[in-house]
Amino acid sequence: MIETQQHLREEFDAYVAADKKIEPKDWMPDAYRKTLIRQISQHAHSEIVGMLPEGKWITRAPSLQRKAILLAKVQDEAGHGLYLYSAAETLGVDRADLVDDLLSGKAKYSSIFNYPSLTWADIGAIGWLVDGAAIMNQVPLCRCSYGPYARAMTRVCKEESFHQRQGYSIMMQLMKGTDAQKEMAQDALNRWWWPSLMMFGPSDSESMHSSQNMKWNIKRFSNDELRQRMVDMTVPQAECIGLKMPDPDLKWNEEKGGHDFGEIDWTEFYDVIAGNGICNKERLEDRNKAHDDGEWVRDAAVAYSEKRNANT
Repeated sequence: MIETQQHLREEFDAYVAADKKIEPKDWMPDAYRKTLIRQISQHAHSEIVGMLPEGKWITRAPSLQRKAILLAKVQDEAGHGLYLYSAAETLGVDRADLVDDLLSGKAKYSSIFNYPSLTWADIGAIGWLVDGAAIMNQVPLCRCSYGPYARAMTRVCKEESFHQRQGYSIMMQLMKGTDAQKEMAQDALNRWWWPSLMMFGPSDSESMHSSQNMKWNIKRFSNDELRQRMVDMTVPQAECIGLKMPDPDLKWNEEKGGHDFGEIDWTEFYDVIAGNGICNKERLEDRNKAHDDGEWVRDAAVAYSEKRNANT
């Protein structure tokens, strides 16, 4: 039995090393399965919770066009959550159990969504910075070794690219406006910049999962590599529209061909993950309320399905 398991593991490692896709019916190590369940479910939770800070601004968007765009974006995020829950289910878990873990506070989601959206400029900053960081993280996942996850990410990334452009468009428009609007845009950048860089996770030497995930081709790039790309991509965009990056240590490093930037406050990151962020409690309360309010819809869908099956 031990020899058989070892042989299967060697075949699995060689298959992944050859950049081939693992499918749900293929043999996989328990640790690989558990890692994927953790990552995909957290990703799904993040998409669902991520609807909340923007959803509060749908009725307050400054124009009908902006309302329609933001509504479509929030709907996209809901769809992303559904794709990812479906991908997680192919690994043998029940979606209801994953949702229960989120509602109880047992499961984690991206710490970025525990910050408040105080002004309309925050919606621009979320689209530009948060979705920009998400794209940086997620495009490599289109080549993830697990097939259902990679295929889900292909569509997610296409939609996220529109979200990022929408956010940058808001910031660009504000920077063409009054002094008050420009100050509002700068304030939003100041508050969202560092949490956005935290989205990539701690440095690789401190990450519990990064090294193994790269060996399994779940990840393609290290946390630090992706964070550096985010900085190098965003700084010129900010300069183009007249925004100042909130980092006194930021400077171009000719030798490495990228920007040097300041130290991240990881104490804040871990504090938010521990449940002490500004909006941690509010986010879970809102998700639980939405789940409870939607119970009748789920019950009606089940009843309709059962009746339809009985008639056929």
